[in-house]
Amino acid sequence: MPAVWRVAGFEELRELGAGAQGRVVLARHEESGTPVAIKYVSADAEQRELLRREAVLLGRVDDPHVARLYRLVESEYGAALVMEAIDGVSLKRVLEHHGALEPEAALLVMKGSLLGLAAAHRVGVVHRDYKPSNVVVRSDGLSKLIDFGIAVVAGQGGRSGTPAYMAPEQWRGEPAVPATDVYAATCVFFECLTGRRPFVGDSAEALREAHLHAPPPVEEAPEAVRSLLSRGMAKSAEERPGEVAEFVREVEAAASAAYGPDWESRAVRALAGAAAALASLFPLAALFSGGGSGGAAISGAAGAAGETAAAGGTGGAAASGGATAAAGAAGAKVGAGAAVAAGAVGVALVVGGGAAVVSGFDRDGASGRPTSSVRPVAATLVEQRQTFSERRLEIRAQYARLTGPADPAVRQRVDQALRAPLDWAIQIVDPQGSSQCTRNAVASLTARIGINGPSLLSVRYNNYSTHCAPSDGRYPGWTVTVDLKTGRTYTAEDILKPETLTRSGIRTLFSRTTLIEGEEPWGAVWGSQRCDEGYPDRSDFFPSRPPGYTTQFPPSLTVFLASDHIEVVTDRGGSDCVRERRTAPYAKVRDLLNPQILRHLPA
Repeated sequence: MPAVWRVAGFEELRELGAGAQGRVVLARHEESGTPVAIKYVSADAEQRELLRREAVLLGRVDDPHVARLYRLVESEYGAALVMEAIDGVSLKRVLEHHGALEPEAALLVMKGSLLGLAAAHRVGVVHRDYKPSNVVVRSDGLSKLIDFGIAVVAGQGGRSGTPAYMAPEQWRGEPAVPATDVYAATCVFFECLTGRRPFVGDSAEALREAHLHAPPPVEEAPEAVRSLLSRGMAKSAEERPGEVAEFVREVEAAASAAYGPDWESRAVRALAGAAAALASLFPLAALFSGGGSGGAAISGAAGAAGETAAAGGTGGAAASGGATAAAGAAGAKVGAGAAVAAGAVGVALVVGGGAAVVSGFDRDGASGRPTSSVRPVAATLVEQRQTFSERRLEIRAQYARLTGPADPAVRQRVDQALRAPLDWAIQIVDPQGSSQCTRNAVASLTARIGINGPSLLSVRYNNYSTHCAPSDGRYPGWTVTVDLKTGRTYTAEDILKPETLTRSGIRTLFSRTTLIEGEEPWGAVWGSQRCDEGYPDRSDFFPSRPPGYTTQFPPSLTVFLASDHIEVVTDRGGSDCVRERRTAPYAKVRDLLNPQILRHLPA
């Protein structure tokens, strides 16, 4: 018996994970070069039968919204599924990174998932474990459904699934029907819209009761989609849409009515941008990175076959895994929960047909350097450089990332806020294959860290992004200030006193500062006989939506908190009167600042 059994005809590139039941690898077909994900299980009769059943069910489904099964291979040493390797990132990672999605993007995820589920239902298969980690979002915005590990023929029962998304009939052990998948998909739709799951509980029994009896919290979602949520999360399967195709039409109708006939094109753009922001996690980069110890971190896309979940007889938490790993994280879990080491940040990749380099510091000791348990929470700058040749998009950007020990929820909120300027830049310039392009669009930012812990962080972003077609002017920059204890992002109202945000207060603030950087030929934007011949008002300190744009723009004026001084930055985008920077020592403006900010500042 060989030490490690491999399917003949495939070159194994990387083991994505291994557990008691088997392993998942990224491989390449030796003749065609086609990348695949191979899920191996041991010679154990029960495991082989489960894999055989998965192959039979998945083999019935042929749809662009479902990962394809290429073949089932069996030998005396074990069995394996050879599946499509999807170059993308799991919806779970997208939500962890971005939080709630734009409503149009959430609707697009819902539509794509329903189409994939409908394809399975047409051949009599109920997935039973639809959840964010079983949906992969590609860089073009298309989502694919993966992992039919606990799927069954419609009408079969059993309390299997992931508790957070299990329909009432699953909790009761009743037969699974297409409406069972509709319930789970609607729960995930709610999570995409709001950033949280619809039902929670501090125990399995509490979660069960919520799914069985608590009304769906539809009031937390936009009004335009509440009827979809109510129908999709109805407690009785009979009250949910009987045909998934019918529900797809309802989703499309609601989206068009609320967001216009072009909602889907905007949604594709937003979802593709969200995935592109996590491109360093795309699995097919490993095809070109050489597979060494410094290779790319792997996302759940290629590990489609490797993630399973099952609720125990008492309705306990699902045993979930999958070949997912965040860049710079220590590892990920697959199958039975064995760890797979992730590559360090700072490796050369190839993504989407072009070169990509992500460089910077590893998080929490991923490089192998000792990590002190008392290292303070602070931020460091990382650089992302990637090229998507087919998309005509380049990323050449710096952004800040949190280091040091922090509560996971706080870290997620802070890192999401720190990454938001780059995510916005990608979304705003991504051409999505526009025929008007004469060059690559470039999402380009530089970042500068001011106050850096222990309780407050302020980061200034300059935006040098360019569109793929010739254009004049520049895009606005950002300032991000966050509370490192709570993860809350501060606005101008949190930094400045209410009276400072009045017209007279703003004039006082400007009179206390010194111009240190302005745009030629005017030198300064604001002031009498200057470019704008006036002074800003309160609205300039808050986000806005310019005419012709569906995306909100950052404030024209922001306050950057440096280590020993304050900066009032005008950076509003456009061609004229777009940028100036003013500064003052804290002692000169303390009486203009909100008292809650003063405790974070140097004495």
